[in-house]
This record gives sequence, C-alpha cells and structure tokens, in this order.
Amino acid sequence: MLNPMQQASTKEPIRVLHYLNQFFGGVGGEDKANAPAEFRRGPVGPGRALQNALGNDGVVAGTLICGDNLFADEEDRAIGEVSAALRRIKPDLVIAGPAFDAGRYGYACAKISELARSLHIPTVTGMHPDNPGYTTFARQLICVPTGSSAKDVQETLIRMVPIGLKLARGQNLGPAAAEGYMPTGLRKHVRRSKPAWERAIDVLEARMAGTPWASEVSARQYRDQPVLPKARDASRTRLGLVTSGGLVPKDNPDGQVSGYADKAFRYSISGLKQLSVSEWESVHGGFNTVFLNTRSPNYVLPLPALRKLEREGRIKSIHPEFFSTVGNGTSVNSARRMGVEIAEEFTASGVKAALLVAT
Repeated sequence: MLNPMQQASTKEPIRVLHYLNQFFGGVGGEDKANAPAEFRRGPVGPGRALQNALGNDGVVAGTLICGDNLFADEEDRAIGEVSAALRRIKPDLVIAGPAFDAGRYGYACAKISELARSLHIPTVTGMHPDNPGYTTFARQLICVPTGSSAKDVQETLIRMVPIGLKLARGQNLGPAAAEGYMPTGLRKHVRRSKPAWERAIDVLEARMAGTPWASEVSARQYRDQPVLPKARDASRTRLGLVTSGGLVPKDNPDGQVSGYADKAFRYSISGLKQLSVSEWESVHGGFNTVFLNTRSPNYVLPLPALRKLEREGRIKSIHPEFFSTVGNGTSVNSARRMGVEIAEEFTASGVKAALLVAT
C-alpha cells in the first residue's frame, strides 16, 4: 500500500521523475557506461514522448540519467546517488526506462524501482519478458511488457502512463492481464462465480470446440533441448570454437551488428597462438569492450589457454576456423537457427565437441 502522505492529489498534475540510461539520456554510448547519476530538469530524449502521453495529467519534473555500469559495478555508490536524488526531488511517480531487452539497463530500472518503493514512491518500468531485470525482480516490479526493439519506445510509454497515474493517485491495480503489466507472481484472494472444477471444464469444452478460451495459469513455453553426452576422450577430440562476444577482424569487414544478430561469421585462426588487439576487436553492444579492444581479444576466445591444452595433448586439435556472433538482443529463433547451421558445419568437418564462450 502507498503511504497516504505520498499519494498525489488528483487536482494537480502528477510530478514525474523519468529514469534513463546514458544512451537514451544523450550522454553517450558504451564509452559513457560508467557515467555517474545526473539530474536534468524537464524531459530528455524519450521523456518528450512521456510528456505527450501524460498530457495535462502529469509533468516530467526532471530526468535522472545514469551509466549502465554504475549499478552493475558500483551498486552501493549508485544506490546512494539515486536515493539522494529521489529524496531531494520527491516525485509523485517514477517512470524507469523502458529498458526493452538491455540487461544492465533493466537491472538498473529494477533497482531504482526498488529504491523508490522503499520511499513510498510508486514506480512503473517496461522490459522484455526475458530481461533479467524482470525475471529476477518480478515480485517487486510493476513492469509493462515490451518488444526487443527501442523503436517502440513511444508506444510503450503510452501503455506505462495510465498504470503510473493510477498508482500515483493511490488507486489499486487490477489483475496484470487486465491492466497491461506483467505478472508479479503474487496472488490475491478473490471470489469467483464458479468453483475451480466448473471453470476447468469450461476451458476444456472451449478448447475442444475451438472457441476462444483463457487459462488462469500463465506460463511461457520453451522447447526442451536434450543434453548431449560429453566428449569421452578430449585427447582424441577435435574442438570447435564459438563466441557470442562479437569478435571480428579489425574494422569489421563483414559488417557484424552490435545487437539483434541473425547470422554467425566464420574466421580463420589457423596457426595463431593468440589474438592481438592490432588484428581483432569486438563490436558487441551489450557490454563494455574497452578491455577486450585495448588489451586482449582473448577475453572472448581464450586461444592461448586452448593452444596450451592442444600442445599438452589434452585436446587432439582445434578446428582452424571459429564462429562469431553477438548475443545482445538476439532472438531465441535466430539463436536456434544459427546453432543448427554451426553444428552442421562442425559435423561435416569432424568436430566432435564445441566450446561456446559467452559474455
């Protein structure tokens, strides 16, 4: 329940604080991921669409901008800076994001929602259902579902605003499906017109008749993938290498994308003992690539360690070509198709086991 002292009057515009990461806040890209918390008056970037969605019911009093890495790497500092800003600004409502499927951004939105809630300030955020910010903190969030593309930011904010205004006015939300937010996992006692067994039979009859029906238990279904047996003897096994770290030759000649990849590229490592920054780089847009691109590309393809195992006879051989793609925002269907294609090429080349280096 909201603290009555924090409930906004319906006669005055709701004062909204909008949270954005460094990219949407116009501070910079991955090079500014460590940017400290910064407050700006009024709407910034997507905040203009938020203000339009609010209309006369609310005003974006300010925008809080923070680098993605701050919560990931310096959480105590981030919590201190954001808490101080919330206490100083005292908004009626916090709108965080939306973060779509960006993991660090989603995590920051979740932590800011948690902070605001501890100060009795209602908060609404938006994320893709697979965003770890939602999957980890679902019980603490009022989170509107989004797609994976930031092009839908305006439409998402339009769906977030009515929920936020309702909370800011101290009104109770209805069920997630009715209000348009994702399930929190919390259940409330309600009185139904029919007992459970009658409702279950209604659903069964509707399914058999091919008429519309709705389950009372929502669950996302994923295809089961059987676990293959491990290689029996690595000393007799040719090993294939795959990385989702966006590793490409210098200057990215094939045009590998930084996110939402739909293909994997094949590159030769024949005769190489290690990868050098003069010849390799990462174009991944979902993590800080500074260390990788200035010190060691082997971070996402540990070639020196694998060559050592090869020399010692603990691995028979390493396939002379590796596959590289980007895991940032990649759909399950695209990842499954790329995996099948890579497996087919490895199988044709006598590769019996593969090492996937994730990020």
